[in-house]
Amino acid sequence: MLLSNLPACSENTLDLQSRLLYEDKFLVVLNKPSGLLCQPGLGKGNQDSLIQQAQDLWIDTLIVHRLDRDTSGIIVLARDRDAHRCLSRQFQERKVKKTYRALVLGTPVESRGAIVTRIRKAMHVPPRYCVDSIRGREASTDWRVVTSQQRYARMELEPLTGRSHQLRVHMNYLGNPILGDPLYGTDESQKAFPRLALHATAISLDHPHTRQRMQWTCSEPF
Repeated sequence: MLLSNLPACSENTLDLQSRLLYEDKFLVVLNKPSGLLCQPGLGKGNQDSLIQQAQDLWIDTLIVHRLDRDTSGIIVLARDRDAHRCLSRQFQERKVKKTYRALVLGTPVESRGAIVTRIRKAMHVPPRYCVDSIRGREASTDWRVVTSQQRYARMELEPLTGRSHQLRVHMNYLGNPILGDPLYGTDESQKAFPRLALHATAISLDHPHTRQRMQWTCSEPF
């Protein structure tokens, strides 16, 4: 059952052409829908993916970075090998700024803060990840509360590193799990929203050809 007073989930799942945010000879920027893999997964039921759909429209597109299947929002695809190398280097060197919005259970005590932990795969419960101060890899996230109500908060999250499931693990670690997350949180938070309430709302990077700093934004659909 949804938490009271939550906005309805109104994400439009039309074709990728309708989700185009930007296009030129070097890159394509899309608003990925929740529930779509970035690349084909294992098994017959996991073959549909964003990159396959994108290559039907732009045959030369290449994956540069990824969003979790259930995370929606901005994703950048390269259109040639040089652009792919340039964009990949920016991600590796942490020159790309990414911003997310999320609905979480409860409200943090502070209005903003930072989470610095170490994260690794939870081998006993795949595909989950966990905080491990000894064997994990460094993971840092800045966060702030945008709005709050009695039972949930809307938060803005900025990952400073790019670990798998980082934002989901960090918000669970903070004690404010993301609503609708089937892997992390509590029974209440998992049942509180019909999808993972996490959306990539903004990204800025240097254009791979012109080197001009570019930014795209896309409001959360919840």
